[in-house]
Formats: sequence, structure tokens, C-alpha cells
Amino acid sequence: MKKFSAISSVFFIGVLITALLNTGCHVYSFKETTPLADSIKTIRIQYIENRAPYVNPKLSPNLTERLKQKILNQTRLSQTNNEDAHLSISGYVSDYSPSTVGISNTQGKTQTSVNRLTVTVHITLLRQLEGKPPQEFDVSRSFDFSATQSLQAAENQLLDEMVRNLADEIFNHLFSNW
Repeated sequence: MKKFSAISSVFFIGVLITALLNTGCHVYSFKETTPLADSIKTIRIQYIENRAPYVNPKLSPNLTERLKQKILNQTRLSQTNNEDAHLSISGYVSDYSPSTVGISNTQGKTQTSVNRLTVTVHITLLRQLEGKPPQEFDVSRSFDFSATQSLQAAENQLLDEMVRNLADEIFNHLFSNW
């Protein structure tokens, strides 16, 4: 019985070593998360305008800056203001609208309990080196807030979250391969 146990252990270790050797070795980088061709080296990130009917004056500058920092920190691309940049990103806020999403009925009175702020950003990506037509897409996110808050108070409270989430989603759409 001991002989069978020893043979089983050796067999198990051999299978384990073989499995580990055949899985391959992957090197992951926290700097480069993009499937960019080596020839693409520069990017022009234009100001994201606010064309929505209602304008939050802090959204466009903060979103533009956050997107720039995310791209420069997580890719090997260098920023340029030249029109012949290998990649050029432009965009605008197309929708910025509050709505009611939750209603409560307290003692026979209907009251609003939850509001939602929906923000949509239209992005255009131009790939100069590849000569392809511009790629355009919309990113839309919703942010809930208490109906007891004014829109202005909710905007101030939600601004960092809005900017972070929108920049992350734009970045993922531009550079992720999924």
C-alpha cells in the first residue's frame, strides 16, 4: 500500500509540474493596457465641450483633464497639440439631464425619493496613421441622488464620481480589446 501511495504522489507531482510548465508565462504591465501598434506614439486630446442643454461648468474641464491623465499614465503615448498626431480624440457632452426614478407614497402623499442625473458624452477618435474613417461612440452614465438635494448640491457631491466613471468608460472604449 505504501508503494502505491509513493507512486501516486510522484505521479501527481509530475502532472502538476507538467501542467505548470505548459501554461506559459504571462507578463502583465500596469503601464501599458492598450492594444496599440508600435508605430502609434502621439495623441492629441482636445477639450471636451459641453453642448448639453443644461451646462455644469465644472464637468468639461475636469473630464478633459482626467481623461488626459488617464491616457498619459496608462499608455506609452505622448501628448501633442499638433494636428498630425497619430491619434486624435475630441468630444462633447451631449446630454446632462435630471429625472425622477423613485417615488414613495407616505401617508397618502406621493413624494419623490430618488432622482437620477444622466450624462452622455459623444467621442470621436481619429487614427491618422491608419487612414480609417473616424470612430464615433457615445458613453452614457447615470448617477442617483436623493430628491431632498437640489440639483446643484447633487452636482457638487457627484462631480468626482461622474468624472472618474466617464473617463474610465471612455478610456476602456478607446483602448480595451473587449
